Amino acid sequence: MIAIIDYDAGNLKSVENAFSLLGEETLITRDQNEIMRADKVILPGVGAFGTAMEQIKKYDLIGPVNEVVLSGKPFLGICLGLQLLFEGSDESEGVEGLNILKGRIKKIPDTKGLKIPNIGWNSLDLSNDGRLFKNLPEHPFVYFVHSYYLEAEDENIVTASIDYGTRIHASVERDNVFACQFHPEKSGKVGLSILKNFSEI
Repeated sequence: MIAIIDYDAGNLKSVENAFSLLGEETLITRDQNEIMRADKVILPGVGAFGTAMEQIKKYDLIGPVNEVVLSGKPFLGICLGLQLLFEGSDESEGVEGLNILKGRIKKIPDTKGLKIPNIGWNSLDLSNDGRLFKNLPEHPFVYFVHSYYLEAEDENIVTASIDYGTRIHASVERDNVFACQFHPEKSGKVGLSILKNFSEI
């Protein structure tokens, strides 16, 4: 069973549907006991960093998220879910993130010829043998929607990057914690392969 955490930050059904295509059983929930009983846990999300942290606190989910991470169960953050795993964001000054991983979320710099938000397909530069990208081509195309990006403190956790006005850390992995700035559930066959790799960890 894969628990998809519901904290009113959207993007739940598309994640659920993608795993259904893979034959995986999922449960959309904010119930702490159900989250802890799951074999794997996903933190999806779209929207603003500060609002999302307020919602996570409102539903008392900081404890369960940390417990899942400490338990060693595979945990996947998607889009805003990646950003929340880090220390804070330029989008919401003074709001502390979940602090599970070290790094900062920054605004994509204004660059001539590039639109913000970054909406569309981009090819990943893979590094550090990320388990989510097992058996994928060297530069897989995936779908992004974001105005802010991750700059991880430790380059060794970065498993994929893109260039979009700056170097953007697009995916990270540390022990049982995985996260993608892009949307695997909206990235066609490549995205399904990434989610399948996660489901098999």
